Formats: sequence, C-alpha cells, structure tokens
Amino acid sequence: MLELQDLNAFYGVSHVLQGVSMKIGPGEVVCLLGRNGAGKTTTVSSIIGFVKSRDGKILMNGEDISGLAVEKRARTGIALVPQGRRVFPLLTVEENLVIGGRKGKARGDSGGWTLERVYELFPRLRERRTNLGSQLSGGEQQMLAIGRALMANPALILMDEPSEGLAPMVIEEVYRVIGQLASKGMSILLVEHSLEQAIALASRIYIMNKGKIVFETTDPAALTDEVRERFLGVG
Repeated sequence: MLELQDLNAFYGVSHVLQGVSMKIGPGEVVCLLGRNGAGKTTTVSSIIGFVKSRDGKILMNGEDISGLAVEKRARTGIALVPQGRRVFPLLTVEENLVIGGRKGKARGDSGGWTLERVYELFPRLRERRTNLGSQLSGGEQQMLAIGRALMANPALILMDEPSEGLAPMVIEEVYRVIGQLASKGMSILLVEHSLEQAIALASRIYIMNKGKIVFETTDPAALTDEVRERFLGVG
C-alpha cells in the first residue's frame, strides 16, 4: 500500500530524514517508535506532504506521490490524526466531523464512514456533538481527531502520538478503538514514543534514531530489554 524508498528530508540545512525506507501493507498496523527528536513526526509530515522530501520516493499503491500537494495525497486514501489533535476549537463536534467528510468506501469494511457510524464508535461524541472543540477534554479531542480522519474514508490512517497527554484510562479506550479499526482491516501507521498497547497491535515495528531506521521486526518479542534500552532509552 504505502512504501517509502530512501526518503531524505531537510529543515533548512538540517538533514532530518536520512534514507528512510519502510512499508505498510494492506490491513497492517505498523508501529514507528523512537526517542523524542528521532524524526518520527517528520516522517509523518513527509508522507502527508507538510514537509517536502528532497529525494527518495513515497509510493501509494505503486504510484509515486512525492510531488503531489497535500490535498491530492489525501485523495489517494491517506488521512492524518495529527500530534496534539488540532481540532477546530470554534466549530462544534459535528461540524469538525462533517468538515472532514469525503464520500467513499472504507477499506476492509462493509461501507463508508458516516456521522452515525462515527457516533457508534465514539458514543461520547454523540453526547457532545453540539459542544465546541475547545470545550472538550483531551481524550474527547483525540476521539474527535480519529473520527474526523475516518470521515475521509481513508485506506490508511497516520496516527501521530495518539496517546500524548492522555490519562491511562483514556489511552486504553483510544487503543481499544484503534484495535477495533485494525480488526476490520484498516491500515494504520502508529507513531509513538514508547507504548505497550501500540506494540501489541503492530504487524511490523520500526525504530528510528537520528533520522534513520535502525531496527525493524515483525515479532514484538524481538524488542528485548537490550534493544529498548539501546534505541528507546527504556528497559
């Protein structure tokens, strides 16, 4: 589905992504781990088009989308749940969802995502549908950000630090929903600092360090204490 081939990206003269190659297959949950500043968010930003890659390729279903504008990349079936949620604070919950809507059929599911289906997935959003984005808790904003992405009927969702700033019980609820989406065949890139829930869901795990992929596995058991301490700073 999505493949990065030797991707390089810069901020000014700073070489942030240095030959990054990775892939996400149909129905896969891929987890991208790394310390703060490793290049994870830049990878996501490069995929969606916020950061222009200098060379290398970004392939979506075999098509090179590296030169496409953000909105055209979205039309290929990519949706983003950004770091920090970034819901529209002066729009209601329902307006936030509607603004993200796009007709289509969700991959691996029986039909496209609608307001009603998002409300079934997140009953709390139905209860809060007339509240402004600024009136929601952090957990509710994260649910809204995921719901807004689903309304685009994507084939692939990029989730950048979905657990950031959330209480443990809210993280469990968010990951319950992510697991539910994964079980229905949604392709997901999970970008996290370090989180056991993400690792447990992953079909493939990558670790970044200083802008490079330094570790890859399809077996969570391969993330030994030695690997975690070496690349993530945790045991």
